[in-house]
Amino acid sequence: MSATKLAPATRNVPDPSPPSNRNRSRRIRAALAASALAVAAGLAACGRTDPNAFTVALVEPDLTTVPLLAAVDAVREQGYDVDVVELAEPELAIEGLARGDYAFSAEATSPALLAIEQDAPIRIVADVIGNQWAVYGRPGVDECDDLADRPVGIFSEGAVATAMVRDWVADECTAGEPEYLVIGGSDVRAQALLAGQIDATALEVADAVALAAAGETELEPLVDFGAALPDLHPQTVYANTGFLADAPEAADAFIDALVAVHERINADPGHLVDLAVEYLGEEPGPVLDAIAQAYVDEGLFDAAALTEENVQGTIDFFTEAGVIGELSADDVADLSFLG
Repeated sequence: MSATKLAPATRNVPDPSPPSNRNRSRRIRAALAASALAVAAGLAACGRTDPNAFTVALVEPDLTTVPLLAAVDAVREQGYDVDVVELAEPELAIEGLARGDYAFSAEATSPALLAIEQDAPIRIVADVIGNQWAVYGRPGVDECDDLADRPVGIFSEGAVATAMVRDWVADECTAGEPEYLVIGGSDVRAQALLAGQIDATALEVADAVALAAAGETELEPLVDFGAALPDLHPQTVYANTGFLADAPEAADAFIDALVAVHERINADPGHLVDLAVEYLGEEPGPVLDAIAQAYVDEGLFDAAALTEENVQGTIDFFTEAGVIGELSADDVADLSFLG
């Protein structure tokens, strides 16, 4: 949670096409790679001979995904043979899931929706973490209209947080749009905000709490997307459908274990601290304690939080953002393991 040196901001080059179309094109190109692999996905399960053995793919594990690592260890204790593969990009997890190389992955929801739209054999099965994003502004920025023609930091044009920011701006800003600057990770944008290089940015709970706990600033959100978009679940657990069909007991054991880890964290935020120390090598201390408490206070850890209604709400958000076409909750999710 240490401060990260600010990388130079890169100003976006104006593009005549609408942002949603640019996002959709980029994501569909990524999804088509998964789609090509999905042609052979009907055979994905044929090499699987042990229903008690499976692989979980994680993209650069962090504080939000350490519960999955704890769940892996829990099912190992039950006799399951589980490998964990760490990947650099969500698209790699999607491709591996489509091939049947991995049983589960847990990352941004939108790449999974895009792959499912292209008939990849993937279904959303549980939640990773609730919507933990909020827009924070420098002192003196009190509402959306204060950001007209002002610099606002984003991670990328294709990031889900950017889609949320643009949706909020479209609804709330009447004086004009901000000037979006691509800066990078949430922690880097937080430092840019402190340095006065940007007027606002979307931050995850951990970064906002870390800044406040370190005594650097008291950040007040301009909009809390968890409250403003309660049905949007931007980070979920998804699985290969062949694995779900062939090894339902193993799938049920893993998802039950994840639900149990989340319940334990909610009963004792210190458990999340212990997991961060064990799996991420984090140093315990007041900042990590404050972050864990914030996750629990905001009810962000609930693997069983998904319903048909909020899955459809998530789909609708990405459809309206131009990321995917029309889909239904039945098309993308299998929530039977949460019962």
